[in-house]
Amino acid sequence: MSSEAKQLVQSKGIERRSLFLEVLSKHYELIFAIASGIFILTGWMLDKNNYPSASVAFYVLAFLIGGYAKAKEGIEDTIAEKELNVEMLMIFAAIGSAIIGYWTEGAILIFIFALSGALEAYTMNKSQKEISALLDLQPEEALLLLNGKERKIAVAQLQIGHIILVKPGERIPADGLIVRGETSVDEAAITGEPIPNEKKVGDEVFAGTVNLRGSMEVQITKPSDQTLFQKIIRLVQNAQSEKSPSQLFIEKFEGTYVKGVLITVAIMMILPHYTLGWSWNETFYRAMILLVVASPCALVAAITPATLSAISNGARHGILFKGGVHLERLAFLKAIAFDKTGTLTQGKPIVTDVIVREGLSEEELLHITASIENHSTHPLASAIVQYAKKTYNIQMSTPEQMEDITGFGLKGTLNGIVYKIGKANFIGENADLFAGSAAERLAQQGKTIVYISDENEILGLIAMKDVLRKESVEAIRELNMLGIQTIMITGDNEQTAHAIASESSITEYYASCLPETKVQTVKALKEKYGSVAMVGDGINDAPALATASVGIAMGEGTDVALETADVVLMKNELSRLAQAIRLSRRMNTIVKQNIIFSLSVIALLICSNFFQALALPLGVIGHEGSTILVILNGLRLLQANK
Repeated sequence: MSSEAKQLVQSKGIERRSLFLEVLSKHYELIFAIASGIFILTGWMLDKNNYPSASVAFYVLAFLIGGYAKAKEGIEDTIAEKELNVEMLMIFAAIGSAIIGYWTEGAILIFIFALSGALEAYTMNKSQKEISALLDLQPEEALLLLNGKERKIAVAQLQIGHIILVKPGERIPADGLIVRGETSVDEAAITGEPIPNEKKVGDEVFAGTVNLRGSMEVQITKPSDQTLFQKIIRLVQNAQSEKSPSQLFIEKFEGTYVKGVLITVAIMMILPHYTLGWSWNETFYRAMILLVVASPCALVAAITPATLSAISNGARHGILFKGGVHLERLAFLKAIAFDKTGTLTQGKPIVTDVIVREGLSEEELLHITASIENHSTHPLASAIVQYAKKTYNIQMSTPEQMEDITGFGLKGTLNGIVYKIGKANFIGENADLFAGSAAERLAQQGKTIVYISDENEILGLIAMKDVLRKESVEAIRELNMLGIQTIMITGDNEQTAHAIASESSITEYYASCLPETKVQTVKALKEKYGSVAMVGDGINDAPALATASVGIAMGEGTDVALETADVVLMKNELSRLAQAIRLSRRMNTIVKQNIIFSLSVIALLICSNFFQALALPLGVIGHEGSTILVILNGLRLLQANK
């Protein structure tokens, strides 16, 4: 074998080992939990076949492997917080079971707890991906103009007052003001709106947005770490680091529960001997039974199987929950805020109205317009071309000459005739006279108007709009029937926002919102309503999604929105929102049933043990039986919503 071949084999071996170690490091808790379950099954089979010593050996392995992660976490947290926790109580209960000879019960206790910890770790490992996805959109270099020369430098080296050159197709590396040039900028990463904004000298541009056409010189107005894009990243990080009230309550309850059980067990190991005249053997026996029956195994089973069943139910119907806590919170929502573009609407403009002058057909107007617009990359141009092809199957002609006049429209020559396509002020004063009241009516409906004229007169106009999804109105109606207030938060202007809100039967809306404003709006809504969800699909929605009580992303949205959200509607079906809320309410009802039942059983077993009316086998049967019943009750959530 040649040296090159040996190096290749060694390289492949190193890659396989590193891949194995990476998988092991990320999923070791799940691997250990599965191994623990296998050892428990093996030990149980050996015990049934009269190999008690061998079965104990496998149970010990199940204890060590399954309990490793939780024992390590419990010990570390106990040292750091100087307070015992449920992890430690579970370990004590399992050891207590083993001490009195009930290895199987102790091992199963460890297995259930290890499995729940593994699922929690898996979910948490995915929670930081949106930050790296955001950072990928931030350019690393900028073209600095200094003394008439161009020089590439790192974005971090840019200072306020520097002049940079941004060429067509490039992402803008920093916030600033245009000092030379005119262009169109795709600001979807910031505003979420699909239609590019026309920019001229004196206008502000933002880092992370895309310069579509025309070079421009930009004067830096903010340091690289203070740009609007960097604020988005920090907002996501800060919102995710905040703990919910329910999480804080659970953490507080955990310490109290553990202390109460351990203090009671300690008392049970001593006091009955002196006060009730029990023997030391009876006292220790009753204390161990107490430790077993008071362990929170049934409480864990009351929540985890129900949650996993509900998550599986949702997944079958295109609703992805990133954790049980998010599924639980849906039941308590008082309001849901929607982004407009790509969420309530389709996310791209389509032609809605065509008005032509007398003597000219709609097909002729579209042929002229589409033939010229076919050579533009503007989203409005694409909408006109697609409409012309779909409606009349128009075969485009090739213009003899075409000029893109930034910020106004197009000028093209077709069959020797010069045509203008664009805004009213580009076409001329006759544009308003031609449109009359129609222009005002279309504008009130939130539509963008494009005028077409030749060298002599106005030929017509084409109105376009980012229209509502078909299911939006029905989805809003269902949510309102569930008693949930619906709200729209959009980066679009007041007129368009009002039109879309009216069409979708939304009574409360907020327009012209940048990402930072959306976060402030969501915070204000949380103060007003309490628990508020946010539904969005764009990068600009990520901070608001992270700030909301529950962030919900559309499945066809950006990677950043998908990673930031707590819930994902995989098929972009808004109708699934009401279904998800009903599923959450069902789950919370079943969880309450399970908790009340399991606590009642624990209380009954503890009282029976204290009055010496409970033998250890009956205690185990009662404890494990209640666990099985709450699991079966939780599995009812696998059924479809009624």
